[in-house]
Parts: sequence; structure tokens; C-alpha cells
Amino acid sequence: MAEPSAPALTTAATPAAAGAAGPAVAVPPLAVPSFTQRWHAYYTEKRIVHQWFQVHLLSSLTVKRVLEVGPYLGLVTAMLASAGYAVTTFDVAEAPPSTLGASGHIQGDLTALDPARIRGFDAILCCETLEHLPWDSVGGVLRAFAASGAPYLVMSVPYEGAQIGWSFYANAHTLRHRLFTRWLRFARRFRIASHSDIDAHKWEVGYKGRSLAALKEKVTESGWRPVAQHFTEGCRSVFLVCRNSGGQAA
Repeated sequence: MAEPSAPALTTAATPAAAGAAGPAVAVPPLAVPSFTQRWHAYYTEKRIVHQWFQVHLLSSLTVKRVLEVGPYLGLVTAMLASAGYAVTTFDVAEAPPSTLGASGHIQGDLTALDPARIRGFDAILCCETLEHLPWDSVGGVLRAFAASGAPYLVMSVPYEGAQIGWSFYANAHTLRHRLFTRWLRFARRFRIASHSDIDAHKWEVGYKGRSLAALKEKVTESGWRPVAQHFTEGCRSVFLVCRNSGGQAA
């Protein structure tokens, strides 16, 4: 018998004594969010500032060609291009959801990265990406970045160290405020939701065994020299601006 072209049907259960099936109920298929819906859901006010800050940190560096690792929905890619940078994206996906502003794309696995594939860039931008990899894999990725010869690395990861933030705004028509705190994360280990899901975080700075000092030590041992650090309050991240220790950066 041919499959029905109408939406899938399910039958309501009825007592056997009734001797008749219940009414058919149409079950609509799950709607897949469009790119536009995903864009609006992800780029909230706090994330917009975080995306802008990635580009802003390049303003004091002598940089033209940028490799953006993990472009996701492409806002930073578009901003980089708008600011006059020549940007190439790198991701495990064959193609990013949006190529707006990108002059090229490199598909690859960060944990098996060949430095020769990413040569020729003035800076590598790797923000909110490394925490998706196992902690023990991060050093190898950073070493591959350094071996590419890129003079600069701008990286960021979630920061859950002790902190407090408060913002307040009021006028004759509106009032809004926001308070957040983080305490005692260092006393417990980060709980990994899934080891196999690439979207799940595998670690965050501030938890037991994952201090900022431990991260900076890993960065230094991998061929980079942190020259500046910054914190964002909305996404609660720490940024490190690093020079290649191999002498490529002036």
C-alpha cells in the first residue's frame, strides 16, 4: 500500500470493549528553524558586544589577512570584511551557513590540523571554540596555530571565575537592571553534558583544574606569548591577545 501524502496520523487509545478506534489526530512535522530565526535567537544583545569585541581587538595590531576559526552564523566574518580585513574561515563543516564577507573557507578538524593548510595569515581569530575540544587537545591545536607562522592569535573562552556584574538604566518611560554573580566554581569540576556532541563544552576557565593560570601556561608552552587579556561581562569570557614566540611578530 502506498504511503499517505498527508501528515502522519496517530490513533488515540480506547478501551478494548469499545471495539472502535479513536479519532485520528494529525501530528504536524517538526519545523526546522530558518537561518534568519537561528541568527536572531543566537545574536542577543550580550553576544553582539562579544562579537564586536573580537574585531575591535585587531585594531591595535598590524593585521590584514585573518583566519577566523569557528565562524558559526557569520556575524564576525561580515564585520571583519566590513572593517577591511581579508578573512578566510576555518570550520569542521564543509561550508559555513553564511559566506558573507569571506574570501575563502578551509574545512578541517582542529585536533588533526596540518599547519601548512593555514599558512599566510597575519592573525588567527579563535573565539569561543577551544572549549568545545577536550582540554588535553587544546595544546596541540595551539601548537599547530603557532607552527603556521601567524604573528598573532586572538582567542577567547568562557570565564567562570569569581565575578560580579551589575548594570542599571532608567528614564521617564522605562527601567531595567541586570545582576549576575559567579562564586566558588573553582571548588568543583566542570560537568560535561556530552563527550560526543561537538556543541557541548568540555571545560570552562574557573572550574577545578581549569584556572586562568593553567590556560595561560598551556598557551605559553604551545608557542604563544600572551601580551594582553580582557574580560567581557555579558558572555563572561576571557580574551587573550598573543604574539607568536617564534619571532614572526615585530
